[in-house]
Amino acid sequence: MAKKALTSLFILAILFIFAIGEKSFAALGFFARKTALAPINVKEKMDYVNLCWWNNFSDPYLVEYIVRAVECNHDTREASWKVEEYRQFVKYQFGQELPSLALSGYYAGAKFPDGGGFANIKNNIFVVPLKASYEADVFLKNRDKTKSSKKTYEASKFEEQSSYISLVTDVATVYFNIVKFDRQICLQQQAVAIEKEKLRREQLRFNSGVVSATDLNNSKKEYETSKNALGDFIKSREKSLNQLAVLIGDSPCNTCEYKRISFDKLDYRATMPCEISSDVVFSRPDILAAESKLQKANIDIRVARKEFLPKINLTGLYSLSNIGVDPFGTWQSTFAAIIAEATVDLFKGGMKIANLKINKSRYEQMFEAYRQSDLIALKEVNDSLIIVKQDTIIDANTIKKLTIQTDNYKRSRERYENGVISCPQLLTEKQAVIDAQQNHVNTKINRLIDYLTLYKSVGGKL
Repeated sequence: MAKKALTSLFILAILFIFAIGEKSFAALGFFARKTALAPINVKEKMDYVNLCWWNNFSDPYLVEYIVRAVECNHDTREASWKVEEYRQFVKYQFGQELPSLALSGYYAGAKFPDGGGFANIKNNIFVVPLKASYEADVFLKNRDKTKSSKKTYEASKFEEQSSYISLVTDVATVYFNIVKFDRQICLQQQAVAIEKEKLRREQLRFNSGVVSATDLNNSKKEYETSKNALGDFIKSREKSLNQLAVLIGDSPCNTCEYKRISFDKLDYRATMPCEISSDVVFSRPDILAAESKLQKANIDIRVARKEFLPKINLTGLYSLSNIGVDPFGTWQSTFAAIIAEATVDLFKGGMKIANLKINKSRYEQMFEAYRQSDLIALKEVNDSLIIVKQDTIIDANTIKKLTIQTDNYKRSRERYENGVISCPQLLTEKQAVIDAQQNHVNTKINRLIDYLTLYKSVGGKL
């Protein structure tokens, strides 16, 4: 009897292994290769950011940092894995539309009294039922649920695209600021040298009794102020380098190796548009994401209405057992059944009505959010176009001012060589040139950053 029981338990274990199936083993790691996630498609992400547009800056270092950011930035990779999560949820939801098939194994060890109708019942009972279940989707409720999950997946794709566009815009903005600080540091070093020379000459004049101590102290203050400005530029550049390292998924310890183009070579080589088509505006990723969410909310209302309809379930059962006198596994020892069930809820405490109203309220929220997104998109594009136009004019005026100041310095130098003006006056004119150059550095970088703002406002479609 013991051997027979052990043999029966072994058979039951084998049946149970087949019952849990291969996919259950995958959760334990036995079939990890079949359930491994596919790597992130970097080429697809490059299409998000319109890499061809970035080539208009003719800066290989900028393009390199953008590529590294797309490949390695952790925030955008998180968004990509979120998209994969929603994609798998669509498959999960689609599985609710299909029949389910389950194989079980049951064992019961019991002691029945002799005689009295229990003579044919064995003490070791095995039952192996095969059960097929299906919810007949007569009203297409499960189909609508799958459509709803697809809309969520679509919205996540558009939100992912927005995150990549924002990422590369941030990378370029930080990169342009680093180039700006490089140039400002160089100019400020010249300014510090000028203030140092002024202080030296002022010290000589003080020693000769020509100027007062107050004049000397004022020169010292100007020199210290100039050095502090240089320190601020260096501090800002280091912070920007660290920020760039984070954006491209690198360690801030490697910022000393980051290369960049010189300020004079940095510029946009194409022509910026004066107007943007409304089709481009309304194809922004955030607008499309809001549209998908609105469509999902509309489908969810349809699903909530169908919750009031009956549920129709079909169940098929085929089971092997050894309860009777016939041997286990023979046709005489099996039983089968087909069950059709229709269920309708008569009272749920108002839950279904509340659920329908909740989904209607969500739809109205999504509708208002969609309309607001349209208005914000139009505003951002119009603001960007205005800013680009005006900052281009300001930059051109700054260049004219720099040209005039450079000409003044050239004439002052000629006057100095002819002995008409003193060296401090010449240094003052040179300082004015440096100030004009600093202004040009700011206006030029502001103009280029305006291009990035316009790029972002149209979803990268420039």
